[in-house]
Amino acid sequence: MRRDHTRVVLTNIATPQFISGLAALAPAYRALLCDVWGVVHNGVRADDLATAALVRFHADGGIIALITNAPRPQAPIVAQLDRLGVPREAYDFVVTSGETAREVLAANGASKVLHVGPQRDLPLYDDLPLVLTGEDDCELVSCTGLFDDETETPEDYRPSFARWLARGLPLLCANPDVVVERGDRLIWCAGALAERYRELGGETIVVGKPHAPIYRLALDRIAAIAGGSVATSSVLAIGDGLETDVRGAVAQGIDVVFVTGGIHADAFGDRDAPDIAAVHAFLSSAGLGACGLLRRLTW
Repeated sequence: MRRDHTRVVLTNIATPQFISGLAALAPAYRALLCDVWGVVHNGVRADDLATAALVRFHADGGIIALITNAPRPQAPIVAQLDRLGVPREAYDFVVTSGETAREVLAANGASKVLHVGPQRDLPLYDDLPLVLTGEDDCELVSCTGLFDDETETPEDYRPSFARWLARGLPLLCANPDVVVERGDRLIWCAGALAERYRELGGETIVVGKPHAPIYRLALDRIAAIAGGSVATSSVLAIGDGLETDVRGAVAQGIDVVFVTGGIHADAFGDRDAPDIAAVHAFLSSAGLGACGLLRRLTW
């Protein structure tokens, strides 16, 4: 496939239209920044149509970065993708909010850190110059999620918030997502805790999408593969999260395709036949746009 890297097919507009699939835009872009949870898999299994579309783009010479707010380093996420059935041919590399959180932790200077989140996220701290400690001794709260996201809600953490506020503890949020899909359910994430802590007056440090550092990291790695800088006009983002995927791409001047069948699907009526007027109103209410819409990622 010949790629016209200097041509921008569409820009992020307030009233994007549904497109037939990634093939409608692919020739204009050198690289993809593709969200993972909600687009490539649902936390239980890979989406075969989505992975097939990525494999096709990659086979045609495109560079693919899977960009995720997972609060862990790249290696455990790649292992998870393998378990869920995402083929290695569907991407070049993964960049995670956990990687940017590690940079913040390394530079923060706090030697005693309280980890809030499931044990599966503990690789985040491997080889960092800090000690994981209890609440009474900590200098920083590092939140990767809820301890048990199957049973807990953010309201369960109000007593903890009060204690942290009383001590003036900052909270590092390693996953800005508020919710993600797990199968057919929505699961609370670290972003929900950070949002409530901030509302109560607590200091929060949030990394990952929609913030710039994770995009800089992804674009640097794309440039390394391409053998030189790749203009943002030649990069297309794909995601289902309004405040993470869409806002992050728009803020970086990157075209974005909004996947309506993800975490916001209930706002648009029928998942398979979403109300486009509702989608436009949803984007407009946030002051955002997209260059195209997909019900789910397909070729």
